[in-house]
Amino acid sequence: MSQGVSLRLHVPEPTGRPGHETDFSYLHLSRAGEVRKPPVDASPADTSDLAYTLVRVLDDEGRAVGPWAPEADPELLRRGLRAMMKTRAFDARMLIAQRQKKISFYIQCLGEEAIATGHALVLQQGDMCFPTYRQQGLLLARDDVTLLELICELMSNERDPLKGRQLPVCYSMKRAGFFSISGNLATQFIQAVGWGMASAIKGDTRIASGWIGDGATAESDFHTALTFAHVYRAPVILNVVNNQWAISTFQAIAGGEATTFAARGVGCGIASLRVDGNDFLAVLAASRWAAERARSNLGPTLIEWVTYRAGAHSTSDDPSRYRPADDWAHFPLGDPIPRLAQHLRSIGAWSQQEHEQTQADLEAQVNTALKEAERFGSMADGHVAGAATMFEDVYKEMPEHLKRQREQLASEG
Repeated sequence: MSQGVSLRLHVPEPTGRPGHETDFSYLHLSRAGEVRKPPVDASPADTSDLAYTLVRVLDDEGRAVGPWAPEADPELLRRGLRAMMKTRAFDARMLIAQRQKKISFYIQCLGEEAIATGHALVLQQGDMCFPTYRQQGLLLARDDVTLLELICELMSNERDPLKGRQLPVCYSMKRAGFFSISGNLATQFIQAVGWGMASAIKGDTRIASGWIGDGATAESDFHTALTFAHVYRAPVILNVVNNQWAISTFQAIAGGEATTFAARGVGCGIASLRVDGNDFLAVLAASRWAAERARSNLGPTLIEWVTYRAGAHSTSDDPSRYRPADDWAHFPLGDPIPRLAQHLRSIGAWSQQEHEQTQADLEAQVNTALKEAERFGSMADGHVAGAATMFEDVYKEMPEHLKRQREQLASEG
């Protein structure tokens, strides 16, 4: 028997490190308008090619082209652009507030704003999102969520609706269909599938939308969720936000090198799409397609949103230690805000003057809300949610031993 070659493992490496320009050719992009759009009742197997191509609508000139170009009133698109700009203005100011020690921690969604805001405009009242900590756009796209209550949650102050019981950015808002954020990876998928199954069991009309990042696809909960969603045809949209990095780990470590994350859905019998997450119109169209499938008892859809995490993973992270500092400037799918603004200008529904005025107005709104929130305390002055609130919302009726403990705390205070 001949001597065989020595075995070795393949360890994926990112295509760019600090001091070197990233080669983004690994993304395998499609041209705008090139990818076909199947009927909403297509079988999961009939979406196999869509798991490897890339749904895109906006071309380099800002024109909406191809079969995925959505029918969208210009005012809806204007609303989407304002929501993205609002999200970015909010993120920028909260980052500064964290550096000023007014809040302990913050996570931006810089460069990813189109995904959550576009998706939010498709969902209906009563639908439930199971988000991660980078989907604040789901809330900021709504008119019934105030900047004040979000900032108070970040500061854990006296007006914090969660009474200091969650980490900053881990919002929870039932009325907005925003399930309590969990820091544990991939729990959002099994929770969303279970909630969607419960909605179907009750004969309801509401659907679920679950969110994870590319790295969380390596968790067992991800695969369990796909199995249950496929078997029971759960009315759920399964969103994988592939922003290329899970903290300092490149997406290839989670298995995105030789295939796509969308392909995992097809392999489990789930209709799957791979979509340009920086193209607001593509986000709108793909979200509508998936939502209609869910509402029509046609089963789940897995969407891989291809985007780029332009900023740090969090305020505790320094991305310059593991990737080129100018990566985002070279990302081939560009910035979602200028792309949609260019489209709106091309159809006469936006102008540079309006853009600048909107930017100034939104920044003023955020600053005003921040000042108002600080009246109720911040991490900087130590004026945070009172300790006595720990006894509330544990039992429907507070038992005697907790009443005694609360009284003891008050007497010692």
